[in-house]
Order: sequence, then structure tokens, then C-alpha cells
Amino acid sequence: MMGRFIAIVGPSGVGKDSVMEAMAAAEPRIVLARRVITRPSDAGGEAFDGVSEAEFQQRAEAGDFALHWSAHGLRYGILRSVDDSLAQGKDVLANLSRSVLPQAQADFSRFDVINLTATRDVLAARLAGRGRETDAQISARLDRVVPALPANLQVHNIDNSRALNMTVQDIRDRLYPVRA
Repeated sequence: MMGRFIAIVGPSGVGKDSVMEAMAAAEPRIVLARRVITRPSDAGGEAFDGVSEAEFQQRAEAGDFALHWSAHGLRYGILRSVDDSLAQGKDVLANLSRSVLPQAQADFSRFDVINLTATRDVLAARLAGRGRETDAQISARLDRVVPALPANLQVHNIDNSRALNMTVQDIRDRLYPVRA
């Protein structure tokens, strides 16, 4: 059976990278999609492949990406190699922008969305803990209006304000209600 492409979305600080890593460790059916991003590889945060704008454009034109988009002044891509994992029956978990969800739904026959949320206090504490932004920047980020998810998506809304293992169990229960 063909695997499922699973997008994970949510605001900065909600814990997408931590949840993705924990899901891959806990669930053998999941592989993580590594993103290609137009920022230096040593920028920190998630594991990704950093490329120049010119290299990204060249790779996009060559068809190297299953999906690609722009957000926050950067370009992001998911390599076409995810198709191999899906064909092998693996579920692929990818950190996506909300803006590319309709394209992902059109491109992948089996598609789900994990929409991570957390309380404002939890988000503020996590953002502050990263040490990348001032208090004013964190406040502005928290006040930003999050656009609604596109209609007609299979969405699993998950609260990640609690312990990581509880979030992972909740996601596993939703994605795999009958354990194989």
C-alpha cells in the first residue's frame, strides 16, 4: 500500500521539530522529509540542507522538489525522493507552510495534516528559550493572526502544551487507530 504524506503545521515555538523527531523514533512507519532551505546550514534549529538562492532556483527548475514554497523571506523545498519512501509504504512526515497545503493535497493521494497548537504562555516560554528573538519580537510573533487552514483537508488538531510523550501518543492514536 502507498504510504501517506503527513504535513505538520503550527506557529513558531509550538514544537514541530521535537514532535517530528519523537514521532520518527516512536513509529517505524514514519520517515522524516528533510527540507532544503535558502539559509546557511549552520543557522541552527532543524536539520536541513542549506543552499543559495541560485542553487535553489536551479534545483526547482530541474524538478528536484516534490513541493516548494516561499515564506518569511526564505525558500523551502521537499525533495522528490519522498516519492520513493511513499512507494515503499512508508509515511512521510514533513514540516510545511500552510500556503502549500492545497498543493500537497493535490499531489499526494494519501494526505493528512497535523495542526499543532499550544497555549500562548507555552509558546512564549519556548520562543524565549530559543534565544533568537527579543521580547518585542516574540510578542509580535504571538500576536500575529494565523490564517485558517484550507477547507477539505484531513486535519488532526493536537495540543502540544503538555509533555512530548503525550503529544506523540495522541498523534499515533489518530494516525494509527488500529496498531499493526
